[in-house]
Amino acid sequence: MDHNARRGFDYIGVTAVALIHDGRGKLLLQKRGEQARDEKGAWDLCGGAVEFGDNFETTLRKEMQEELCVTPKSLRFLTTYDAHRTLDGRPSHWVAVVYAAEVDPAEVRIGEPHKIAEIDWFTSDTLPAPLHSQFQKSFRVAHEQGIIL
Repeated sequence: MDHNARRGFDYIGVTAVALIHDGRGKLLLQKRGEQARDEKGAWDLCGGAVEFGDNFETTLRKEMQEELCVTPKSLRFLTTYDAHRTLDGRPSHWVAVVYAAEVDPAEVRIGEPHKIAEIDWFTSDTLPAPLHSQFQKSFRVAHEQGIIL
């Protein structure tokens, strides 16, 4: 394998995504900071690339701890989707595996302030803008299942 190859560009990347909720219908979003990889300033879900040898839940627990200093009370599979985008003029392809993750809101705080500018709780009626380009693919499923009000 070419060690200079980039996930999502030179081969399909796999990401685990956590739609974090409080168990009472609110969704936690994070605003991507100036040092985020892409879509700076967009409100997004928690997640990250699945590393070789890890599974989806291990990845999510690691990412939630790193990004938001929180451990999920529960994880529930929601959906998968293909994320096709163009970034810096290059086509990108990721497969996203999405889970609903219930947390205690009192435990959440920003763990990576260089990547995350802000966090806040929302309902479907109070969603911020701009949203990450792939947000609706996860949100739609959670809303249909009554996880988010």
